Amino acid sequence: MDLALNQKKNRLFIILSGIFLTNAIVAEMIGVKIFSGEGTLGLQPAHLNMFGFEMDFNLTAGAVIWPVVFITSDLINEYFGKPGVKRISYLTAGLIAYAFVVIFITMKLPPAQWWQDANNKDLAGNYFNMDFAFNKIFGQGQRIIIGSLAAFLLGQLVDVFVFHKMRKLTGNKMLWLRATGSTLVSQFIDSFVVLFIAFYGTFSNTQIMAIGFTNYIYKFCVAILLTPLIYFGHYLINQFLGKENAEKIAEESASESNSFL
Repeated sequence: MDLALNQKKNRLFIILSGIFLTNAIVAEMIGVKIFSGEGTLGLQPAHLNMFGFEMDFNLTAGAVIWPVVFITSDLINEYFGKPGVKRISYLTAGLIAYAFVVIFITMKLPPAQWWQDANNKDLAGNYFNMDFAFNKIFGQGQRIIIGSLAAFLLGQLVDVFVFHKMRKLTGNKMLWLRATGSTLVSQFIDSFVVLFIAFYGTFSNTQIMAIGFTNYIYKFCVAILLTPLIYFGHYLINQFLGKENAEKIAEESASESNSFL
């Protein structure tokens, strides 16, 4: 590989890694907010019957940008293989853990009185405790943090395994199958791992299953809808590297990854 192409490849990895890292960390930080999927679309609550529970699409705000992580992960999978995905996944998990440690430390800092006094009313004139609000927004339970990190890492490892198993079977054809298929499998596992670690013993197993399947319906639909963006991402990379070079790098990545499987 010539020097110019190698520089472009390294630059591509940095760009994709930056997008992956940023969205994964931000998704974890905003994940404390639960929003109504139906309300966002102006629809009535779904009231799905799941294992005897009436379920609506009440989703973590992180679900809004996790699809960006899925797409970026598939692109890293395609051009940098299993080593590339493992490298960025472990780094991201470490940085997410670091972010939670820093947040925990800042929550323990004594607030300045003037800061509390200057921010003690909402727009309607209602009083509130700014320091309590800060801690309530940024604070997450230890089990939720552990569950989220475990689900993220396991999901990424499953994703890369399924992706390259499918690529071995289909070659460089059927991009939609390996990209969307690996995401659907990994997100199915992710949906239940995080819930069982975070809420086992707090919710019944049946309730956890009901929540998990409801969340997975959303993730399934999003993964299908995002398939065209995978092709758009490949188009941009082909433009950046040159189509012939991009295909060569993808083939080399597939060969290296297959040696690990």
